[in-house]
Amino acid sequence: MTKRILVVDDEPDISEVVKKALSLYGFEVDAYNDAEEALSKFDVGRYELLLLDYKLPNMTGFELYKRMKEKDDKVKACFLTGADTTYLEEAKNEQITDINPKCYVQKPVRMDVLAKQLNQILEG
Repeated sequence: MTKRILVVDDEPDISEVVKKALSLYGFEVDAYNDAEEALSKFDVGRYELLLLDYKLPNMTGFELYKRMKEKDDKVKACFLTGADTTYLEEAKNEQITDINPKCYVQKPVRMDVLAKQLNQILEG
């Protein structure tokens, strides 16, 4: 079964590299650079996992996840970040309680490590 992932990162270079690399590891990946566009094209049941940049223009990755979760309550999310911050505390502040603590990915990340981590999240 193909594992479908939606990547949203406001940096086109990052989203394209992640998309290409994860495709090589057997994932089917759609990538967007704009949170609103990603939300408008988000289909229920299409993705097993969201890979969202935490800092996006217009909304955070947490806000985007909440809005997508309202449409599809089965979707899981991981968060990419280039900043060092306390995400679990921020997730609690956003009243998000279903995020796997192992699903915060610090940029830059090796793609083999990311693929392994995402497989573990999806299989667990």
